[in-house]
Amino acid sequence: MTSSLTDREDLQIRSAYPSTRLTVTDLEQLQGILSEAHLDYQLELVDGKIIVRGPSDIVSSEIGAEFGRLLLNWVKPRKLGRVFESSGGFILPNSNVTAPDVSFVTADRLKQSKRYFAELVPDLVVEIKSQCDRLKPLRQKILSFIELGAKVGILIDPDKRTVTIYTPTAEPVVLRDGDMISIPELLPGWEVAVTELWPIEFE
Repeated sequence: MTSSLTDREDLQIRSAYPSTRLTVTDLEQLQGILSEAHLDYQLELVDGKIIVRGPSDIVSSEIGAEFGRLLLNWVKPRKLGRVFESSGGFILPNSNVTAPDVSFVTADRLKQSKRYFAELVPDLVVEIKSQCDRLKPLRQKILSFIELGAKVGILIDPDKRTVTIYTPTAEPVVLRDGDMISIPELLPGWEVAVTELWPIEFE
């Protein structure tokens, strides 16, 4: 007599074989397992593989919080849409499940949030290079979002103090200290100085 596999055992077996494409259901099962073990990891599903991401360095985290705050301060009073931080997951048309460091979805595309991943491509995605990140995968992630329908992608590099803006129809634009960030495609009138993003040093 054979006993049926538990969800945990099934996921362990499926994850052991590189040719097995994992699904959103597998991702949710692993999230449940980690939650039971009181482990706080961010998970993404990329090309059928589950990627486990640990905490970011605090500089990148502070920049993400500041960018999100500056964006939300403009968006919320005008009811232009929704701003999400790095825990907000999106199920994309290619079946990947991923969470940009900051993202924005216009009000007409997401009239009400629900207790699940958003099943759409954000209009704006922002990635912030952390201490252990390499730039190439971050660029590829942003370009993948653009190919799937995102209108704007932004890559922030605290090491070089640059902000690179990607759109579907133009070459990337690199901004530095002294420049202003604007997103006229999505948020006409919104402008932020690049220098506002960097953490301040207290006396």
